[in-house]
Amino acid sequence: MHWLTVALREVKLGFRNPWAYSFMALFSLFSLALLLIQSQAQMSGYTSSTGTMLNLILYLLPLMTLLLGSFSVTAEKEEGGWQLLSTYSIGTSSYLLGKYGGLAVVLFIIIGFGYGFSGLIGALMGRSFAADAFLLFLAFSAGLILLFLAIAIGVGTLSRNRWQALTYGVAIWFFLILGWPTLLVSVLGFLPYLWIKPALVGLTFLNPAELVRVYMIVKMGGGTVFGAEYYQWVEWIQKPAGTPIFIGICLAWIGLFLAAAIIGWERRRYRG
Repeated sequence: MHWLTVALREVKLGFRNPWAYSFMALFSLFSLALLLIQSQAQMSGYTSSTGTMLNLILYLLPLMTLLLGSFSVTAEKEEGGWQLLSTYSIGTSSYLLGKYGGLAVVLFIIIGFGYGFSGLIGALMGRSFAADAFLLFLAFSAGLILLFLAIAIGVGTLSRNRWQALTYGVAIWFFLILGWPTLLVSVLGFLPYLWIKPALVGLTFLNPAELVRVYMIVKMGGGTVFGAEYYQWVEWIQKPAGTPIFIGICLAWIGLFLAAAIIGWERRRYRG
């Protein structure tokens, strides 16, 4: 149970980190903004206002997760925490899985506090989140955190210091969040028409943010906004087995990145 010990230690360290409180304050203000959008739009199902809210969450949470996660791992290298822990009988997999679990708890507490704070303010103002909208946004946020945290662990493993982690994290965030639509259009424009649909499906699986976004929008009844190219996505997501399949894909995504991080850490560990 070494991983559990590491996870508990990570939770304690996480709330000694001023970055965690900065992101908590930022996400709380951000959640209040979402509440105002939701209360003014009187949303039901997927609307343009819902899409705006999802995009706002998509901009903030992956970046927050990448920075907190990668900084936590690189800090252990810079401050000597890993050198101390490596003198005990703890394996790389237990260490990184514990880091992942502890950081996930910290990030869940941050978003839980943010949504809870905005919900409390909304209740006092008579403008609280609709229950179904609240659960969907919470699920969307949790999915982004779990997927991008696996990437963050990999970034922290690859980086020698926090500056490298910052550079890699921001670059990945820019590529997957801001630059993705432009890059997608550019790549698909060079392909024959018959290749576009399978290429679109394959590329969507490569981007965790897009994967979660497509799933959530379809679940909210907005699958038609994607056009005919995503018809099969809408079909399988809306089936009873759609959610288990999606969870399985996400677990495979997380497992792949954590396995790569463990292998990379092991190589660095024995090469010194």
